Amino acid sequence: MQSAWKQYADSKKSQVAEYHLLNRGFETKGHELIILLANPIEEPLLQSIRTELVTYLREKLSNSSINVIGQLQLAENRQRVAYTNKEKFDALAAKNPLIGELRDRFLLDSEF
Repeated sequence: MQSAWKQYADSKKSQVAEYHLLNRGFETKGHELIILLANPIEEPLLQSIRTELVTYLREKLSNSSINVIGQLQLAENRQRVAYTNKEKFDALAAKNPLIGELRDRFLLDSEF
């Protein structure tokens, strides 16, 4: 299964997005191969290659019950990106409370 998957992924090297999606690998659950999607934008990408991928794997492995599905992976560890100076300062102060104390002691303005 792994070698057939890798062969198909290698055939998609010219399509960078598809190659990247396929190189993430998959999980198996019975006859289903589950690709974990990082964001909802990858779903249409998977759907565009799904039929070709399933056909390839079924022929290569002589198994007509193989199916490929995409599952959106919830990013629990993903933190919000700090953009403004205040957000950056607050993020640093959350990591090290002494930064807030320095701001207060020297009467600094963190919202510049």
